[in-house]
Amino acid sequence: MIKERLNLLINLAASDKIIDEREVKTIHMIGKAGGLSKEEVDEMIKRPRTIGDLATFTEDQKFENLYQLILMMKTDGQVFKSEITFCEIVADRLGYRKEVIGELAAKVYSDPSITSDRRQLMARAHKFLK
Repeated sequence: MIKERLNLLINLAASDKIIDEREVKTIHMIGKAGGLSKEEVDEMIKRPRTIGDLATFTEDQKFENLYQLILMMKTDGQVFKSEITFCEIVADRLGYRKEVIGELAAKVYSDPSITSDRRQLMARAHKFLK
């Protein structure tokens, strides 16, 4: 599951054609936390795969992927239209209406020291399930 999540994040980071150093650090941090080596993560960054079937994720996994995508979108301090579009496409494939991105993006912060109430965010996201 960690490789699928990282692949989503890598695809998002690359959607604006530039993978920022902060995005790379975040990807490495998540990979390391998931038990992947630096070399494995570097290889994934060099050769991202297409996004597979997201319908098999549990509701918790869907939300976690959505949450991580929004964090990644905000990591470099700039939000590009291509990143928003990518997140909306992934949200749709996860079973959410695309409007969930705007709803959650307003409540998810790029600075990890500013915490969001994840339970409340999950409840908000749940309202956007198809």
